[in-house]
Amino acid sequence: MEKIRHEYIQVNGLNLHVAQLSPTFVSASSPPVIFLHGFPEIWYSWRHQMIAVAENGFRAIAPDYRGYGLSDPPPNPRDTKFVDLVEDLLALLDALNLPKVFLVGKDFGAFVVSFFTLLHKERVLGLITLGVPFIPPHLAGETTSDLPEGFYINRWKVPGRAEADFGQFDPKMVVRKVYIMFSKEELPIAGPEQEIMDLVLESDPLPPWLSEEDLAVYGDIYQRSGFQTALQVPYRSLKVELGPSELVVKVPALLIMGLKDYVFKFPGMEDYIRKGTVKNFLPNLEVIYLPQGSHFVQEQSPNEVNNLILTFLKANV
Repeated sequence: MEKIRHEYIQVNGLNLHVAQLSPTFVSASSPPVIFLHGFPEIWYSWRHQMIAVAENGFRAIAPDYRGYGLSDPPPNPRDTKFVDLVEDLLALLDALNLPKVFLVGKDFGAFVVSFFTLLHKERVLGLITLGVPFIPPHLAGETTSDLPEGFYINRWKVPGRAEADFGQFDPKMVVRKVYIMFSKEELPIAGPEQEIMDLVLESDPLPPWLSEEDLAVYGDIYQRSGFQTALQVPYRSLKVELGPSELVVKVPALLIMGLKDYVFKFPGMEDYIRKGTVKNFLPNLEVIYLPQGSHFVQEQSPNEVNNLILTFLKANV
């Protein structure tokens, strides 16, 4: 961890925090791997994978999105859209002089990977998503449309509601509750008299693979950043318009899906993956299921996930 270097790179008028780890040996091109986090994560959620790929000759790069982690917030967080994250990623690759990269996205990071690849496939050597499959923009948000009002996304997309709910606790406790909630198999759905934070007790234990020290890292950083941009993207920006683009992308691709990931229970999600609908858009996709995998497979089972990622990267260099 101490070898990971941290820097700020100016992207579209903002300073993005970027964690990087150079390869321990230089291969033919030491191709870069860009890791894109989900919520409530930051660059730190990729700590295990960054070390593993660097030890195998790849350059590891994990940015915090605008308004997340140690990156600058946008001037108007409520106006932030997914396309801003895509444009930031393109500008970051240009700033780092990276013509082609591997992309790895977790949770809504899979949306960023999907949308970027649709628009800029010439920059992508291959893509990996964890917990959420490749999804074209016209399908973003559709898998949650039939869920009840108490479903967490339906609650959090309402301006002010999550802010009031989160505001009862310090940021570390909010992250603790979300990590515990998202680690379960059940869809997070609150009753009429509940808020989403009520679904987890303060005394509930952390999952065994997340330490109090890890939680402290997240808590300290969310104390700085707050949740304003994080609630806007993804939860209040699920209607995505990218303009005309080819919806079929033929780059090498891998989906790592935990069978105990609550996302697998989104309406239509299992069929979308198992029946091969996703391959209508991503024909070169391989899907690997982890029987015990939760929503946080990269932190829960780092060795297994690292091996899957490395196998894919080495096969597609």
